[in-house]
Amino acid sequence: MTSMTPQNPAGEGSLFESDPVMLPAQDRGDIPETFRTAPGDGFDRVPPQDRDAEQSVLGGLQLSKDAITEVVEVLKGHEFYKPAHETIYLAIVDMYGKGEPVDPITLAEELTRRGEIARIGGASYLHALVQCVPTAANASYYAEIVRNKWKLRQAIEAGTSVTAMGYAQDADPAEVIEASAARLLALQASFDMGKDPAGFDALMEDRVEEWEDDQAAGLDPGLPMPWEDLQAMLGTVPGHLVVLAGRPGMGKSVALLDLVRHLAIVHGRPAAFISLEMARRQIMNRLVAAEAEIPQHDIRKRALSSDQWKKYDKVRPRIVGAPLRLIVPPGGITVPQIRSGLRRWQIEDRLPHALAIDYLQIVKPDGQSRGGNRTNEVDAIARGLKEIALEFDLSVFAAAQLSRQTTGRESKVPQLSDLRESGEIEQAADAVILLHREDYYEPESERAGEIDLIVAKNREGSTGVVTCGFRGRFSKIEPMGQDF
Repeated sequence: MTSMTPQNPAGEGSLFESDPVMLPAQDRGDIPETFRTAPGDGFDRVPPQDRDAEQSVLGGLQLSKDAITEVVEVLKGHEFYKPAHETIYLAIVDMYGKGEPVDPITLAEELTRRGEIARIGGASYLHALVQCVPTAANASYYAEIVRNKWKLRQAIEAGTSVTAMGYAQDADPAEVIEASAARLLALQASFDMGKDPAGFDALMEDRVEEWEDDQAAGLDPGLPMPWEDLQAMLGTVPGHLVVLAGRPGMGKSVALLDLVRHLAIVHGRPAAFISLEMARRQIMNRLVAAEAEIPQHDIRKRALSSDQWKKYDKVRPRIVGAPLRLIVPPGGITVPQIRSGLRRWQIEDRLPHALAIDYLQIVKPDGQSRGGNRTNEVDAIARGLKEIALEFDLSVFAAAQLSRQTTGRESKVPQLSDLRESGEIEQAADAVILLHREDYYEPESERAGEIDLIVAKNREGSTGVVTCGFRGRFSKIEPMGQDF
């Protein structure tokens, strides 16, 4: 390409010279001599930019309306390195949006009206931009160059921020690593998401067409569940947080394990189960008991009969081949640590379709909320789990404890207000399922062996009660009508 650098009436230094990027003096003083950088080794360099590409974009936009149409799909304005170039670009976009013609004369008038003409180098600079561009047909190509240079500057900024966090004297290593990973991966996501992922500029016509496409695709049954009536009621999809709440011993862990077992073993969908209450051996005991229908008591005693071994041998290939991960974090786990593990799986293309957590109130508070009010801690955990569901586009199922006040009432049927220690659990959840068994309180009840899955909140549909069979000795919950 021939030289595209015009003369700058306002002075070359006002637009094209840049201050070097340097760490603050106090930060550089904290760096050990071994790692300290010499002048010109990278810390004193001008950030990535392409002056010619920026000028060619702006020149092309003044020559062709079609060029504006193409470039606005690539650039928002902040990608320009020179502030004056961003000012010119935003003025062009505004004029285009109003249906006004864009050329050096009309653009100069607009910038004069805004009081910005001197700041960008005067009207002569706009004419010079037009003269330097080879052809308006390449404007979108030059725009991609400008955007790529901006990406590199963003990466440098993120790296500098990570470095500063690492040199902080009171930094917690785990929090620094998590914050660093989050910063870098969020940066990558922003590059990959394309234009306007949040929908700030989306037209209603676009949204209507999306809705029509969804309707034309037919029924979406949601995530497969072992209880068809509950599945039909909830229609759980990626991004949902579903809370299963009950008193201790009511069957929360059984229900969660049933969910992931059904997904992974029956449907071959990747699923993960994080247990903060049981050891891995206990989880495996329950998993085998449910899948092979061998009483937990016999498995726990390690006293399987030959017939029971045959049952186990029959289901072993299904269990071994299931895309199910059982996680028992030593010392507990925080929401940032869960996010970090999912992020690693995301990079490796191994994200599960569903994540189950047993249980919400014993997830450890992170550094920001630790040591505060207990309600605030649980609120932060509930919000964090909902954010994880949305961020990684998966379904999150979390068990939660109900308060003791259910046992003091004449009617032991739980209510949403019984959720323990937090109102945010109810607020953050897309669905709340309360577990209730009459025989938990009255062993001789005529409803012995039944469990009610009470859908007390459901953003996607109706509420109601789904009654299932509770087979505690096999650690499973089955639809009513099964031959028990």
